[in-house]
Amino acid sequence: MTEVNRKIHVIGINSYRFEDLSSKLQNLFLDTDNIAVPNSYFEEIKSWRENGLMKKKSFFASKSNNELVNWLRSQKTDVILISRGDPLWFGIGRILLENFSKDELSFYPSNTCIQLAFSKLKIPWQDSVNISIHGRDTNKLIEALKERPSSLAIITDSNTKSLEIIKKNLSELNLIDFYDFWLCEEIGFDNEKIRKLNLKEPLPSGISSLNIVVLRKTKKNHSNNNLPLFGISDHIFKTFDDRPNLFTKREVRVQILADLELPKNGVIWDIGAGCGTIGLEALKIRPNLDLFCIDKRIGSKALILENSKILGVKPKFIFEEDINNTLNKRNLSTLEKPNRLVIGGCDKKTKLQIINTLANCMSIGDIIVIPIIDIQTIKELKEELENKNFKTNLNLIQTYKSLSISEGMRLEPNNPIFLLKGKK
Repeated sequence: MTEVNRKIHVIGINSYRFEDLSSKLQNLFLDTDNIAVPNSYFEEIKSWRENGLMKKKSFFASKSNNELVNWLRSQKTDVILISRGDPLWFGIGRILLENFSKDELSFYPSNTCIQLAFSKLKIPWQDSVNISIHGRDTNKLIEALKERPSSLAIITDSNTKSLEIIKKNLSELNLIDFYDFWLCEEIGFDNEKIRKLNLKEPLPSGISSLNIVVLRKTKKNHSNNNLPLFGISDHIFKTFDDRPNLFTKREVRVQILADLELPKNGVIWDIGAGCGTIGLEALKIRPNLDLFCIDKRIGSKALILENSKILGVKPKFIFEEDINNTLNKRNLSTLEKPNRLVIGGCDKKTKLQIINTLANCMSIGDIIVIPIIDIQTIKELKEELENKNFKTNLNLIQTYKSLSISEGMRLEPNNPIFLLKGKK
């Protein structure tokens, strides 16, 4: 193996002041003649030689591209490459490791811009999701937003109008009111500016190209006075922290509520209720209904109660138990029989047992709606409903949502759902 005769010293900085470097790095600058500096702050670093100690320095304006790699390869003596923060964290480090041996490289990281931002905002960041759309497509941003983390830090790209894309994605995913939007400009430098933006207003002018965004889950409480009668946005509902998408999405929920043909009075059972989205919105539309919510997941009752307060409704019963326990161990004669029944979140065998147990006690005109993702179960469930004198019909619900990306727009498909409806 060829012996490496020179080093590439990759130094992360959080300040344009020479005196803010450690004494070790100051001495390294004094001893090194050839220095590569990113274009965006080339003049600031070049001015360091004005102190009289670096008059023989040669500065190379870096664009972090092949031209930089070729320049580094051409150097016969030690060189310094300036970076921001930690070069191995969404920085130039990855490219350098692809083009040079590890023996040639030495890294001197500083605090990352995101680490500094969270310290300035006084927010713990151990659970934060961190992504970069600097020179990258925005698909990872969309994926991260759909998971709705409590904190999301984004390294932006001024060349792609990424602040506008972030704003559009939040709006398209109905998350404008879900997050506080913190814009951090030139974080750690003399012109540092941190401000919380109102995304319902236009973005301010004069934003520095050196910026990052921190999204923090808002503590805002939604007033039920501002909610629509029908088609409540997904972000209004509180859901499981570890499974934020475990609820019936708005587009499917609207169709289920329409298929239920909700009466003014009666009883609705929501089996596999999750965080209660279907039953609670049904109760908002028809407040005189009696709602029974049943879900076996630990914590489901607390979530349903929280969401019922948000919507300003009150379920009659919430059972945090397996529906099999409800059907087999409870005295069903003491419970009101359903006029409307939603069966979700359980396997085929359990769905068949629910139909067998409850269908016979339902009256003419009563309705059962079953959301289905497993096409294999449709035939048996349909036949079972028809054997119980239900007239059935089946719909496939497939919707797409437009999402802004750096190249323009794409259509994001939601998972297809079959809705099996039976009316007695």
